[in-house]
Amino acid sequence: MSALPSDAADEGLTHEASVPEPTPVPTLNLANLLTLSRLVLVPLFVVALFVGDGHDTTWRAIATGLFAVASATDQLDGWVARKYGLITDFGKIADPIADKALTGAALVGLSVLGELGWWVTIVIAVREIGVTLLRFWVIRHGVIPASRGGKAKTMAQIAAIVAYLLPLPAGADPVRWALMGLALVLTVVTGVDYLVRAVRLRAAGRRVTGS
Repeated sequence: MSALPSDAADEGLTHEASVPEPTPVPTLNLANLLTLSRLVLVPLFVVALFVGDGHDTTWRAIATGLFAVASATDQLDGWVARKYGLITDFGKIADPIADKALTGAALVGLSVLGELGWWVTIVIAVREIGVTLLRFWVIRHGVIPASRGGKAKTMAQIAAIVAYLLPLPAGADPVRWALMGLALVLTVVTGVDYLVRAVRLRAAGRRVTGS
């Protein structure tokens, strides 16, 4: 009689040991390839933007199209990663870097062409570079995913940049200013929020590791 519980326990151990380990997500996957494609489109966008000193209507439309396609991959790669379980630490880091490269190239390009004040580009660039540095500062303690505010900031920046890229008449200037103003507010607010979250994550990590 005493052998029965032992046999059952052995069977339970055997069954538990047979549970397969979860398959690691490969770094080279569709979601990350979409992210990398966004980086590839950045230099093509810059070339198109500066053809004809930025005043060629056809090339401005092409530049706007390239920017829009590259921006769309930001939404697509996140959807693919979540739907098919392709979320990786590489993607969490590469995705915002690709975003910053694209928006940074657009803002600097517009400022070089004299269509956007340099102070706007500098404010946004300081925030984006600062957040990237914060990511590396806390990376050994964890990765902070994009928040809803961060996603809203990205969408506002994209909308404002598209409005500036399009060869619109001067009457559209108030719309451009309003969109860029909203993007600036969200950029600063979410930057402060990210700083707070990064400090908290690092403090929690140091408590756990004792370092």
